[in-house]
Amino acid sequence: MYETIQVIHSYIAYAALAILILAVINAVSGLVGNKMFTPEKDFRLSLFALILSHIMLVIGLILFFVSPSGLNAIQELGMGGMNSESRLLAVEHPFTNILAIILITVGWSRHKKFMEGKKKFKSIAIFYGLGLLLILSRIPYGQWFN
Repeated sequence: MYETIQVIHSYIAYAALAILILAVINAVSGLVGNKMFTPEKDFRLSLFALILSHIMLVIGLILFFVSPSGLNAIQELGMGGMNSESRLLAVEHPFTNILAIILITVGWSRHKKFMEGKKKFKSIAIFYGLGLLLILSRIPYGQWFN
């Protein structure tokens, strides 16, 4: 069960990162180009990035509780007994990604309050961009590409 959830989490992470990168690029280009915020493209791309990010978080939280390198590692080793790799998987990766999803959600909520396209793009560019940076900073690359 653990391996299946881990594979699902990884594949959804690839998709979520790709869509999140597209959403940030789209928001930055819309902001710089002073474009109108369209429901057909901009709204849907941002919403899809939000949804995939939340799905990735939920599956990641399930993985945290069933994985031997998640909560079980903290319980067995204690915080002082963990090396850098186990600390990344058990503490830093989940905590940082929760913060990233919070930022993405704040960006989504803020963009809905604005009527002007430039402010919508700015909100999405800043908050989705910060969330993306946090996610990229704590990916366990050593495990992900093996």
